[in-house]
Amino acid sequence: MAESFMGIDWSSPWLAPLAERGERWRQAALDSYPAYLSILNADARTDPRVTGRGKPLSFIAQDELPAGASYEGHIAETGCVPTRYNLHDFFNGTMWFQYPRIKAALNARQAAEIDVLGIGPTRGAARDALTLFDENAVLFACADPSLAAALRAFDWHTLLVEQRDAWGCRCEARIFGHALLEKLVAPYKACTGHAWIVEVEPAYFFATDAERRATLDNAVSERLKSEAVSSQYFTPLPVLGVPGWWQGNETPSFYDDSQVFRSGRRPRA
Repeated sequence: MAESFMGIDWSSPWLAPLAERGERWRQAALDSYPAYLSILNADARTDPRVTGRGKPLSFIAQDELPAGASYEGHIAETGCVPTRYNLHDFFNGTMWFQYPRIKAALNARQAAEIDVLGIGPTRGAARDALTLFDENAVLFACADPSLAAALRAFDWHTLLVEQRDAWGCRCEARIFGHALLEKLVAPYKACTGHAWIVEVEPAYFFATDAERRATLDNAVSERLKSEAVSSQYFTPLPVLGVPGWWQGNETPSFYDDSQVFRSGRRPRA
């Protein structure tokens, strides 16, 4: 299992924000599963976080999850995150430190749904949407409503070609979904995230990386606490199309691939 951690390239734009903590974790994972869990818990002690019901964050081996217990419910009630020895759970762990308020809000909402509906063969629409966020969300920070409108309209030419210079000064993308990060260890053109649009002030783009993350963490977590969540709130975003993220997209013809940069959903009859 340790071999799966060898392919991480921290110079990738979507992974670079995780590099400092992530490389320490990766080295521990290459050593052993116990060493990996140990460094996660060391960080949880020195940089404390809480889960959905205010319990101090910690990490346990997957087989320590009690039989019959729900994953999200256990995290909310105990603070202990069952963690497998793989890239999927590696990136899940990093998000508890990058966006702790969002992770706690998602956990709280999931646990509340489980309290009401229990654990069944299907999660239901609300839990499906929360899981989609957790696994595949891209936070699209935007200070220009016209760019958000272009994203919603699948207007790739406007968003990614005509307004290319807007990226980094009027909009940006930050990957939150840990399953999406796992896929992007070996990126491919069709790799698509679910964009969650976050309106920000123009001053956001003059802030430091840590300040931007904190702004998004606060804004999104408050929405998750107070609003219903639906899969309809997301807009697909092929992540290798983000300007500056992939060398191939410097050529406008990159976006002519209609199997990746689709024209949008057809209206129902």
